[in-house]
Amino acid sequence: MSTRKTTPCRFAPLRVAALCFTLMMLAAACATASEITGYRVMREAVTDRAGRALWAVRGFKKDGVEHRLAVDAESFASFDLPAAQLFPVKDAPADSFRRTRLGRTVYRYTAPPYRLQNGGATRAESGADGLFLTVDLCPSKRPFERELFEAAEALGKGAPVPVAVMVSGLWLASHPDEVAYLKGEVAAGRLAVTWVNHSWHHHYDAKAPLAENFLLAPGTDLTAEVLHLEELLLARDLVPSPFFRFPGLVSDRAVMERLGELSLVPVGADAWLAKGEEPHRGSFILVHGNGNEPKGIRLALPLLREKKPRLLPLSEAFAR
Repeated sequence: MSTRKTTPCRFAPLRVAALCFTLMMLAAACATASEITGYRVMREAVTDRAGRALWAVRGFKKDGVEHRLAVDAESFASFDLPAAQLFPVKDAPADSFRRTRLGRTVYRYTAPPYRLQNGGATRAESGADGLFLTVDLCPSKRPFERELFEAAEALGKGAPVPVAVMVSGLWLASHPDEVAYLKGEVAAGRLAVTWVNHSWHHHYDAKAPLAENFLLAPGTDLTAEVLHLEELLLARDLVPSPFFRFPGLVSDRAVMERLGELSLVPVGADAWLAKGEEPHRGSFILVHGNGNEPKGIRLALPLLREKKPRLLPLSEAFAR
């Protein structure tokens, strides 16, 4: 795979103004955010003090203390843990990650055939008894769709309702109140959020063909787009999941292969409501919670309130 050299801070001249705005928002939030430094990709078999098997997939310092982003490769749960609490597994076989549930899923969905649109997992692998609600938060200045989350919460009857939130870096950096709301709903036990990487910039050019758009735009550095968003999540005490959604659901072989190297599962959708796609048992529902696609919200609200579907965590979509 060819390497694209641009970093998020030198991404493209057309996005200088947006980046400056983001930096101002980051500066305003720094009083409550942790400092993340030395962020890097790794893949190391480890155990915690209780003997639980994990995979350290990122290394970094958080406020000067060495940490690991670690994933339970069987449950897909992810953790931000001090490195001192983890112990390397000696003499782990070279193919041991591929033989885990997460490893099998990563390589299954980053393998050929490569579709320009909607590659990766688009629905549950088996007959899941419910639906998977995925909410995209692309960059936007429009009001947040809080009503959507409230409608989902009503299904829980006191239990946290699983929702996959596909968040972009520019949205995360510029919506501190909405992020605080989501964190508060999780803390209150009303939502169980899976934080899914949706890239830092989520670049889009209405005049460019799909093959040169979104993350396929010339000069885009996929690795930087992924890692910079992960850093921002961790700085706000939000733990990235091992899932990724391509902006516009647009990808190619090069970015899919790189995603596999980053230990991430690409997640598409088979029920993008605003495009007229009907959800069925096991469907990945796609709606936008950022105000950019009101049609999808108009369709999602009666679905949640009247049909009252069983919502499932994204991790349950994949074979064990």
